[in-house]
Amino acid sequence: MYQQITLVGNLGQDPEMRYTPNGDPVTSFSVAASRVWTGQDGQRQEKTVWFRVSAWRRLAETCNQYLAKGRRVLVVGELEEPYVWTDESGNPRASLQLTARTVRFLSTRAEAGEQSSGPPSYPDGEKAPGPNAGADVDVPF
Repeated sequence: MYQQITLVGNLGQDPEMRYTPNGDPVTSFSVAASRVWTGQDGQRQEKTVWFRVSAWRRLAETCNQYLAKGRRVLVVGELEEPYVWTDESGNPRASLQLTARTVRFLSTRAEAGEQSSGPPSYPDGEKAPGPNAGADVDVPF
């Protein structure tokens, strides 16, 4: 059985990279995916769902290097079992966890207040092209 989820949203904080005991890098970051619509009363409505994303190996290193709070991303991955917990007020909450297979950077660095555009994204395990392979790279923005 296989399931996949695609989400587009903005990072809620800078990514955090750590290493497993066997040396594999893993980067975690949160993504807010919002939906906006006009209600029957004509008022603007908005709902935001937060996802906790984990990227592994080469994808983890790339995400840690180029992503930052506020950057817009498209993430394709597998949804894990929800993590259920209770907040300070005793209300039940759930956290949606996603293991990323592909991360596409949708914001350019110029949009994030920097001068040059960001790099292309790479699926988990795929290596970045060498310095002379720039013409073959599909840049998503």
